[in-house]
Amino acid sequence: TMEAFMPQMNRDQRNAAWQAANQWRARAAQTQPTGLMGSIKLLLTWLAFGALMIVGVVLGLFFLLIGWAMMPFVRHKMKKRMEQMRADNAQDVGGGYAYSDTSTSQH
Repeated sequence: TMEAFMPQMNRDQRNAAWQAANQWRARAAQTQPTGLMGSIKLLLTWLAFGALMIVGVVLGLFFLLIGWAMMPFVRHKMKKRMEQMRADNAQDVGGGYAYSDTSTSQH
């Protein structure tokens, strides 16, 4: 029985879920394409869905390639910026160290 799998669910909740599932099944049976128009509509829906999926994948790959192409430039820019920051930092530290050294030697 279901109770072995779902001990936390009581009988009423299970019945509600069962009723909802039956309603979904009935609705799906009603909307199934019966004639030629229904099958054409279904085919067009699937084609539209497939086209959207393809467009999404192509756009994703396009942006991925753009990102890959820009990586060296971005890395070069970041490297230069890091080197500049490191140089500024070294000057500051050097200046501070030299100043503190002179102040200790005066004493």
